[in-house]
Amino acid sequence: MTITKRVTFIAKEGSEETMKALLTAMVAPSKIEDGCIFYDIFQYENNPRKFMAVESWRDEEALDGHKASAHYALYKSSYEPFCDKKYSDELEILG
Repeated sequence: MTITKRVTFIAKEGSEETMKALLTAMVAPSKIEDGCIFYDIFQYENNPRKFMAVESWRDEEALDGHKASAHYALYKSSYEPFCDKKYSDELEILG
């Protein structure tokens, strides 16, 4: 079953560029992980503090592998001081 996640981040005032750099650093290494179907970061034009990560994984095992990666650990340990809010939606697609 394919898993697609949409994670929204609201950067703290003045932390937009740092948040963008942290999130963007996740794209290239995530895309080459086994089971990654899609991974990208988007910044809202009408609200530069707002970012969305959209990612799709082959299955739960691939997503778990992503969460165990070194680049994920670095992101998890780094983003909170620059983030005002974070929320996510997860869709499981059968097939």
